Amino acid sequence: MFARNFASVLAVCQFAIPVPALAAAESEEPKRRSLAAHVARQPLALALDGRLDDAAWNQAASNTRFFQYQPEDGRDAPAHLRTSVKVLLDQDALVFGVRAWNADPAKLNGTLARRDKVDRDQDFIGVWIDPSGHGRSAQFVRVNVAGVMSDGIYRADEDEDDLGPDYPVESAVHHLPDGYSMEIRWPLSSLRFPYGAAKPWLVRVERSVPHADGMLLLSAPLKKESLHFIAEMDELEGIAKVLPEMQDKPFWELRPELTHRVHDNYGKGSSQTSVGLDISARPRADWVFNATLNPDFSQVEIDAPTSNGTSQIALSLPEKRPFFLESADVLGMRLPAFYSRTIAEPRWGMRATWRGAAADATALVLSDRAGGVVMRGAAYGTDEYVNAGDSKATLLRARRHGEAVVAGAFLSDRDYGKGGRNTVLGVDGQWRLPAGREGGGNTQLLWTAMSSRTTSRFDDAGRSHATHARTSGYGYGRLNYSSDDWFNIAQLEVIGSNFANDNGFVPQAGIIKGDVELNRRMGAHKFGPLQAYETELHLGLRETRTLAHEVVERWVRPGIWLFAGRQTRFWANAGFDQQRAHAGGRLHRVHAAHVGIESSPSARFVKLEGELTLGRQLDTDADAVGKGGNLELEASLRFPLAGGWSLESDHRWNRAWVKHDKLQDFSDSGWRWVGTLHATPRDALRVIVQNTSAQRQDRMPHLIEAEDAHYRHRSLLYKRTTRHDRIVSVGATTDANGALPGANKGLTLKVQWGI
Repeated sequence: MFARNFASVLAVCQFAIPVPALAAAESEEPKRRSLAAHVARQPLALALDGRLDDAAWNQAASNTRFFQYQPEDGRDAPAHLRTSVKVLLDQDALVFGVRAWNADPAKLNGTLARRDKVDRDQDFIGVWIDPSGHGRSAQFVRVNVAGVMSDGIYRADEDEDDLGPDYPVESAVHHLPDGYSMEIRWPLSSLRFPYGAAKPWLVRVERSVPHADGMLLLSAPLKKESLHFIAEMDELEGIAKVLPEMQDKPFWELRPELTHRVHDNYGKGSSQTSVGLDISARPRADWVFNATLNPDFSQVEIDAPTSNGTSQIALSLPEKRPFFLESADVLGMRLPAFYSRTIAEPRWGMRATWRGAAADATALVLSDRAGGVVMRGAAYGTDEYVNAGDSKATLLRARRHGEAVVAGAFLSDRDYGKGGRNTVLGVDGQWRLPAGREGGGNTQLLWTAMSSRTTSRFDDAGRSHATHARTSGYGYGRLNYSSDDWFNIAQLEVIGSNFANDNGFVPQAGIIKGDVELNRRMGAHKFGPLQAYETELHLGLRETRTLAHEVVERWVRPGIWLFAGRQTRFWANAGFDQQRAHAGGRLHRVHAAHVGIESSPSARFVKLEGELTLGRQLDTDADAVGKGGNLELEASLRFPLAGGWSLESDHRWNRAWVKHDKLQDFSDSGWRWVGTLHATPRDALRVIVQNTSAQRQDRMPHLIEAEDAHYRHRSLLYKRTTRHDRIVSVGATTDANGALPGANKGLTLKVQWGI
């Protein structure tokens, strides 16, 4: 009863209180810079070759003012890295023409790579567009000097980008003796914007120059104390002239797919042919409908190995399946509210999304086959069940927008049949104090509240059984503050003992968790030969308690963080932590050192990321502390080859271990290599080699059951992409469990053909 009343009161307050705040904030909107587009009266007939020599470009205004964001913000772009951008617009597309000067073009870095692998180690041009004008999300595309593209959607509330969406953007690059020029054509049909009167479109162009100490140039000045990456954008002039005709123009896309699969599952052979269909329809600007029938996700790249040591709390995994990424900007929900990886293998799914000037909404419903993971959280661990039956998932979501406040509500439901289901009702929102007040600092408040009702339980075989209704609640709040001197975060999460969201990710329940992060910005400092452009002193505090006030874990972590050239970030923390393995157990002292690094060391060694923990580690199975640690390391190499070919070589290692004096030692390890050979921009051959293992020594005394598990994955995939939605691929996989003889082998042929 409490959970239901709690959600009802919040829902009323959610939409009643913000009304005056919205109006007041909108009246004080600051004036933005602008970027003018030349509107063509007739459809543009450009030869998209990157040369910028078509007559239409002579009629477009040139924007030559670019600003540094990294490594040091607040400065104009250096003269030897001049950049200019022009914009053309007709009733079908926006076309960006960029001229990038470079005194030493031999230093330009960018080779053929997989889509969505364009990063700050490469020279690229990026275009960011916010068609809603709210400044809360943006669609973006980045094109490197080899013509490779990354695209996706950015969410300002979490300051993160999602590379899942693939837009039908076309581009061309032309190399010059003093730099390069580029054309990027973005169809208006793939941009999501409201119908009728709305806020001006926002746009920003960026340029990455890795050989200039990792410099990033932006067409709109952005300060590092901003709360997110799209806090400053330019208004796009001219778009209002074409929207009246464009917004009523319907678009649709069909993407049928044919998959033939042959399996040898540990000696048991089978074959299967399936047909699937993806449909996308936009009857007018503010409505988008998507449907999928029998989709095949067999060739989505498998998840990289992760190590959680002996912890019994589940880890989340990223979403890579395109159907679930269409309305990511409207969903805008944290993982506890919606986690699409709970959906295993849908038979069919439908989604409708509406975007208005002051509100948006989306509805998702699908039928899921058996195999999804259902979580039931507790204070000290997560019970996971592989659902043995089919289920139906539903999600309804709506939001109101203002300049300072966003208020949302959602309904999530998972129906297992025969009276077993999980239903969640929630509200969420965010409020941000516009920059320029309170001494120039930026403040943002985010909140989520949910109420759940669950009538399903699962047995060890994963079968759902109806049971008496259990209700519970969830609450979350986070306050962010950023200024020239400070970047601080405070958050509080309260989860009821019976709370569950089978369409979300809630690995713990029955807890209260508080976090505080204090970061004092100290400016530039020199550490011997290392010049740090930014330095921060850090203090992290965390405490998790059960609802009965028993401490589960406690963190006190002072440390330092710095940012230097070549996109280098280094941090080191001293961990004065305490942790408990189970209810009523001892609260152990687990002091350890934590260090991490991110860098792009060279033009070929493009990425190095690593985190290392060394010290006292809690073995939760043994309820004992030993010497140990946790290591995660990633390294990416890029090699240009003869004939315009190129090779990507990505490596990942992870290892967690605990060594005891009188108990059995534990270790958990993983290694993964992804190699991709590119013959042309359309043809690629990908190899994945992955090994994982978990071991508990078999030695006296046998206080804990010994373990020796090994898993192996091998895959080979050839893919030819003639268009973003026209792909032919052939793949072979082998998966082996070290405890079983033989392996699970498969061959797959898949054809996707967009219409």
